[in-house]
Amino acid sequence: MGRIITIANQKGGVGKTTTAVNLAASLALAEQPTLLVDCDPQGNATSGLGVTIEPGQPTLYHVLIGQVPAAQAVWPTSLSKLQIIGSDVNLFGAEVELANTPDRERLLGRVLAPLTEHYRYLLLDCPPSLGLLTLNALTAAQGVLIPLQTEYYALEGLTQLLHTVARVRRTFNPGMQLEGILLTMFDTRNNLAHQVAEDVRRHFKELVYETVIPRNVRLSEAPSHGLPAILYDMRCSGAESYVALAQEVMAGPRGNDGAPMEHGRAA
Repeated sequence: MGRIITIANQKGGVGKTTTAVNLAASLALAEQPTLLVDCDPQGNATSGLGVTIEPGQPTLYHVLIGQVPAAQAVWPTSLSKLQIIGSDVNLFGAEVELANTPDRERLLGRVLAPLTEHYRYLLLDCPPSLGLLTLNALTAAQGVLIPLQTEYYALEGLTQLLHTVARVRRTFNPGMQLEGILLTMFDTRNNLAHQVAEDVRRHFKELVYETVIPRNVRLSEAPSHGLPAILYDMRCSGAESYVALAQEVMAGPRGNDGAPMEHGRAA
């Protein structure tokens, strides 16, 4: 059975989609059958993998409202081991249309369940909010991976997010673990970035991945070419970092017993 990992942070611009696309590609290149599920109506993960969905073609929206099974919304990518369930602006309407659906918080988990036997990893890329789509993604997941930009308000935002994740765990998904905290957009020339990284590691210790994702021009350019960084420029520091992250993810969650949710409360 595949492991569902939700990539979430309520803040925008922290590297969620970059992480989703490049981690998925790195896992696929490691011969791990991987499905990326674009849960963000902006559809950046979809376009970032070079997938163009024409009007009327199935997306996550059509799956959630029950028009098609999830298997019919799976699209190929330029990597043989990586496929995607894409998204577009129609997904904005899902939260309104599903408002009166019974047990709506578990809908995504139910529709993805038949696919878990076909993939080793299912990565869910969330929008920058804590609405119904993100709640569904957290409820569906065995683990949550949190990208954290190395900036001034990082710890405050992380603690808030971990409180939310802990509430979701208590209410909807008691088996969810913290997959790990990933430091992103790290600028080695910036003293503040080093200070934030040190603070996060001091507070959360083993829950923080050893891999750090640097600020990298090639990593930023790759989505405009519809490619993950490892196919755009496999020698760039961003691509190499996501390959290293994939190795850590394959080694298992940083928080093995689920207890890391409590670290956020203590912090």
